Amino acid sequence: MSALANPLSLFDIGGKVAIVTGASGAFGAVAAQVLAGAGAKLALVAGNAKALAETAEACGEAEVLTINARPADETACDKIVADTVARFGRVDILVVASGKNDVAKITEMAPARFLDVMDANVTQSWLMARAASKQMLAQGEGGKVVLMSSARGLLGHPAGYTAYCASKSAIDGITKALGCELGPTGITVNAIAPTVFRSPLTAWMFEDTENAQTVRKGFLARVPKGRLGEPEDLAGPLLFLASRASDFYTGHILYADGGYTAG
Repeated sequence: MSALANPLSLFDIGGKVAIVTGASGAFGAVAAQVLAGAGAKLALVAGNAKALAETAEACGEAEVLTINARPADETACDKIVADTVARFGRVDILVVASGKNDVAKITEMAPARFLDVMDANVTQSWLMARAASKQMLAQGEGGKVVLMSSARGLLGHPAGYTAYCASKSAIDGITKALGCELGPTGITVNAIAPTVFRSPLTAWMFEDTENAQTVRKGFLARVPKGRLGEPEDLAGPLLFLASRASDFYTGHILYADGGYTAG
């Protein structure tokens, strides 16, 4: 049956094998649950063993391999892929949700702190994309790579975000370059770029304190949808980019931001 006759089949990832790094974090946990709910087999990767186990448990009846590690270097990334292949036989989807932020004015940030953010957000994403794409190329059946960008890859911020903004701009560049490089192979490379959405780090912005209300009011003045993001707002974009519904999309930055970057 053609996709036009059965459009929901475009989003079917049942039986696909997905690696999710940063699976203990806010976006990684969302990604794990979405892919699990859609029928994928999962290799969940995180350095926090307790939070990793909680994410795995939230995936219900899905087949899950937990890998208590960080994509810190070439060896670690290659091993993550090798462990996944050893368990499931292949890799179809990579979601890189690992990363960090470190906020400080440029005059107050030591170079080592800047480089640490760049390593966690850029180099480690590149290494995971490299390791996974080598496996996907060997399989010869295409694949899906989804990186984690941010609205801050496009827009600056006055509160000491030079490291974070630079790192997410670099993710956008990697996404576009790899989209071009791997386009002929059937591997698509795209990125999700949210603005503020509910997570342990942003929970304070959703509160009814005077400070939260003031910050939220100023921020929402630039968000056409008039609200902050919820984890569910990332579910649809992720499933789209992880499925064959996005086969003709590559090198694309998908802004899950309520219109924040539109105006």
